[in-house]
Amino acid sequence: MKDGKSKTVDAQIKKYIASQPEPKRSEMQALHELTLQVSPTCKLWFSDGKNSDGKTVANPNIGYGFYTIKYADGSTREFYRIGVSANTTGISVYVLGLDDKTYLAKTYGKKLGKASVTGYCIKFKTLKDINVDVLEEAIKYGLEAKH
Repeated sequence: MKDGKSKTVDAQIKKYIASQPEPKRSEMQALHELTLQVSPTCKLWFSDGKNSDGKTVANPNIGYGFYTIKYADGSTREFYRIGVSANTTGISVYVLGLDDKTYLAKTYGKKLGKASVTGYCIKFKTLKDINVDVLEEAIKYGLEAKH
């Protein structure tokens, strides 16, 4: 599809968000809507967190945007730039493909509020604990950054 959205992916995302207990469900929906406001036509992804054998190896993720990963052997693969995932203690927002692994923490860490910020992950318990405007800035940066 031209806008990068497919009915299958949309249905998987809706089902995943609906499967979350409240208040996480509402917060995941709010983050989904926020990310789509930042980039309304971005490519959407859904990963159920299972490998090719059907074994769970990660939390399910909603992905937004895309970039091309280049491997040392010359091969490439497309992957999402922003990932949103529910975890046991809250929500993780992944900003992938950044060359500078200190950028997120240096730029947004202190301004975000009660969040843990690593090289590519912003983790928090609830949206009430963080500055959502700063999170939006980080998401926008991740979607627009040149790699």
